[in-house]
Amino acid sequence: MTKLRNKQWLFSTAVILSLASCKVPAIQEHKADIPLPKAYEGAAADSTSWANIPWRTFFEDPNLRVLIDSALQNNKELKITLQEIEIAKNDVAYRKSFLSPKVGLKVGSGVEKVGRYTSQGAGDASTEIEPGRKMPDPLGDFGVSAVSNWEVDIWRKLHNAQDAAVSRYLSSVEGKNFVFSNLIAEIASSYYELVCVDNQLDIVRTNIALQEQALEVVKAQREVGRVNELAVKKFTAELYKTQGIEYKLQQQVTEAENRINFLLGRYPQKIVRTHTALAAAVPTSVQVGLPAQLLHNRPDIKQAELDLQAASLDVKVARAEFYPSLDISASIGLQAFKPSYLIKAPESMLYSLAGDLFAPLINKGAIQAEFKTANAHQLQALYNYEQTVLNAYLEVTNQLSNMSNLDKETHKQNSQVEVLNSSIDISKELFANNKAEYLEVLTTQRDVLEAKLDLLDMKKEQFETMIKIYKALGGGWK
Repeated sequence: MTKLRNKQWLFSTAVILSLASCKVPAIQEHKADIPLPKAYEGAAADSTSWANIPWRTFFEDPNLRVLIDSALQNNKELKITLQEIEIAKNDVAYRKSFLSPKVGLKVGSGVEKVGRYTSQGAGDASTEIEPGRKMPDPLGDFGVSAVSNWEVDIWRKLHNAQDAAVSRYLSSVEGKNFVFSNLIAEIASSYYELVCVDNQLDIVRTNIALQEQALEVVKAQREVGRVNELAVKKFTAELYKTQGIEYKLQQQVTEAENRINFLLGRYPQKIVRTHTALAAAVPTSVQVGLPAQLLHNRPDIKQAELDLQAASLDVKVARAEFYPSLDISASIGLQAFKPSYLIKAPESMLYSLAGDLFAPLINKGAIQAEFKTANAHQLQALYNYEQTVLNAYLEVTNQLSNMSNLDKETHKQNSQVEVLNSSIDISKELFANNKAEYLEVLTTQRDVLEAKLDLLDMKKEQFETMIKIYKALGGGWK
């Protein structure tokens, strides 16, 4: 009889497994297919890359180093990112806990009064627990026991969920590295912008002093009849215009300082900087390495790759939901209807051991929807990875081209400033000898001012481009 029951149980189990495993969708492997060129256009195929240079070595300005150091300690966005890492780390521990049996202590008490004319009441009323004593009514229930529950990871569902959590934890670490890289680049760019505005402000103030002198000369010439009142008005208006530029630049200084203070996580205060920072030579040659190195140097690419790994594991977890799950539960302890009887072993002892095999049969629609959602997330992660790689390569190539063109443009702008500087003295001399109109003098002064301001903007752009190349290659976070 026992053998017959075992065969029936095995047959039922086989039927459940076969029904549960039928029509289980296959996992579609999605792999990134975005081959990178062997070398950057216009660059030598050399593996030496700026990405391997620590930021303390790459940025030589001591004041800039101090600012970056402070930002890496106090930046609020970075602190938020560090908490995301802590959250991901805790999720790994949470997922790991499902792999081990859950054990707990259960303590309870209660009272129960059953109806007399029920199967339980009719049977209990005549039961004697001791000679001459009947079972108490209402009936108490006191117990203390250790209980355990464990889901056997037959299909690696729990292991895959834990591995996905680990991938997301590592992804959050790469996200922190990406924030590091962006933060360093943003502070450096803001620093050189601030120095640029400082130098532009110096040029404007020097120009204001020269215009004030020129205005006095024109007023004196008006007194002797050399020029009319219109010339005085024109020189005065030009002076006012330049003074307006001074106030505009002062506002830019305030905003640039506050932008840096915000990145440093502090309230507004003066930023210590090197006013001659833009006079430093910009590197003429850029070491970009090989495009394939971006896959290892760029934190955002590694983050996207880890997100793709996690999404692929999520698909496996969702697919495992189609299969039966095996739960094992056990308990051992003491139970009695009176507290004093709890210590009367072995009569008060209880224990249980059970195994439950659960197979989804009817509610597969929800499981299929979850599986399809996991597949869609995997495709999203794949496209995001491919887009991140493509964007990284284009960032490097764009900035390489920008560096080359800026170098040529700055050279021409330098020549323009030299020519216009010499034209100022010529225009003054011609005007003094009554061989040039005052409008020519004004136009020359305006052109020189604009050319000098533009030249400083170009020098700032050269430094910003250098910083962008450094970040695009994956530098700064190591």
